Amino acid sequence: MLAKALEERGFDSLFLHEHSHVPVKRETPFIMGGELPRVYYRTLDPFVTLTAAATVTDNLLLGTGVALLAQRDVIQTAKEVASLDLVSGGRVIFGVGTGWNREEMRNHGTDPRTRGTLLNEQLGAIKEIWTKEKAEFHGECVDFDPIYSWPKPVQRPHPPIYIGGDGQAALARVAAHGDGWMPHSVDDPAQARPQLNRLAEVDGDVPVIVASVPPSAELVAAYAEAGADRVALTLPTEPEAETLRLLDAFAAFVSDYR
Repeated sequence: MLAKALEERGFDSLFLHEHSHVPVKRETPFIMGGELPRVYYRTLDPFVTLTAAATVTDNLLLGTGVALLAQRDVIQTAKEVASLDLVSGGRVIFGVGTGWNREEMRNHGTDPRTRGTLLNEQLGAIKEIWTKEKAEFHGECVDFDPIYSWPKPVQRPHPPIYIGGDGQAALARVAAHGDGWMPHSVDDPAQARPQLNRLAEVDGDVPVIVASVPPSAELVAAYAEAGADRVALTLPTEPEAETLRLLDAFAAFVSDYR
């Protein structure tokens, strides 16, 4: 329902975030501050959900905002993303991040202290898998001898990779491994331009998708003026009728920017 409703109203994309689980004994503070919202406990698998969305839409872009690649098997994830790109006819945007929940990482066997190094190597490996008939990768954290892995993505050379995160490490990863940047939204419209200007710190000249943007006309306008290519509005989890009402309201105040 949601994917069809988005496309009917002229929205160009749907982004889903990822948490495989929420540890009961969680000591890591929520990255946005305060209590962990209830929706974090109820997330669907993004690739299963986006595949379902692909089957009922024609043009809607399908993105992860973000997939926690450092908690995933890189070979299996390469196949999942490529498969989604194939069945959707080349509509995938692959947003990735290191994650923030240290207990969640540890449950996947990921050492929080080295997750950045791991993610960097995974990004190199996944590009090899997507673009080479016989792919291999040999790094400190990721190591495999030549493999065949199909399907290959429809998009060439591969689906665009957007790096999530706001810190210097994320910006450096954009420059080294990314096709775009996906920072979290600021709250103050006056901070939109200074935030996006940070790409100059790494000589970045890449498209920007701003994630988790509150439904504020002023904030959307500020990001448009600052040069953002897309803003991903936060949609609350509500019953169907209320969700459709919210989508109508969103469509009204973003119509000038499409």
